[in-house]
Amino acid sequence: MFSGYEKHTRHVNGVEIAFRQGGSGPALLLLHGHPQTHVIWHKVAETLARHFTVIAADLRGYGDSAKPDDDPEHLNYAKRTMATDMAELMEALGFARFKVLAHDRGARVAHRLGVDYAKRVERMVLLDIAPTLAMYRGTTDAFARSYWHWFFLIRPQPLPEILIKSDPAQYLNSVMGARSAGMAPFTQEALAEYERCLALPGTATGICGDYRASATIDLIHDQADIDADVKLTCPLKVMWGAEGAIETCFDALSEWRKVAPQVEGKALPCGHYIPEEIPEVLLDEALPFLLGAE
Repeated sequence: MFSGYEKHTRHVNGVEIAFRQGGSGPALLLLHGHPQTHVIWHKVAETLARHFTVIAADLRGYGDSAKPDDDPEHLNYAKRTMATDMAELMEALGFARFKVLAHDRGARVAHRLGVDYAKRVERMVLLDIAPTLAMYRGTTDAFARSYWHWFFLIRPQPLPEILIKSDPAQYLNSVMGARSAGMAPFTQEALAEYERCLALPGTATGICGDYRASATIDLIHDQADIDADVKLTCPLKVMWGAEGAIETCFDALSEWRKVAPQVEGKALPCGHYIPEEIPEVLLDEALPFLLGAE
């Protein structure tokens, strides 16, 4: 995986962030989701590197990045904090402006990154999410059953952490295997990496901190944006799986249009794990948009 890429770490915003870098050209930041790592991009990384200098990073709390404790206000895992990690990483690597392709939890970080660092982000593609505030406020029985982990992981310490740490591989399979495609999209090499990282000390804490922040401090920040009419102003493309909960439970494009004036989007013929289920389709849809001129 990641032929032609080099793996590095960089100290930014008080933590170590792990990432792979490859290719040449304009900068493209890749952000992953839960319970995975930057490895989700392994099926598209080689093609992207033909067009961009690609930075595929592990979010704090995930992969080989630092995993600080979850504080009482969940500020360590606020999307504002996680977005600052990535803004500082790209600045440290010499990229004053960059584009973003992000999935799941990483897409929530990217949303905040595009708002808080609007002059830095040229354009972005977000995969299989609706805005966090809209999803919590629009929770239905069907959504809660499909995204049960949203409500399990925000329980107070230490119960969720204990259960994840007791059998990380089982947790991985319970979350990923329950989606529409089952475990079929994931290569053995990628799965081994996900299992390795999920078992690392601190990962369970990081995951829970991420979700607890999204149910608390992140909602405060998102509502403050709405109250102040602060929007995600960069050109935005959103895509989601036609077989997943975003399609079933939300009008994703309508929700994004409430917070982003320049947005286009569509459902794709897959479930949640778009980069691993249909990498060729993702490239066909995302590349022309990301390569678009400002």
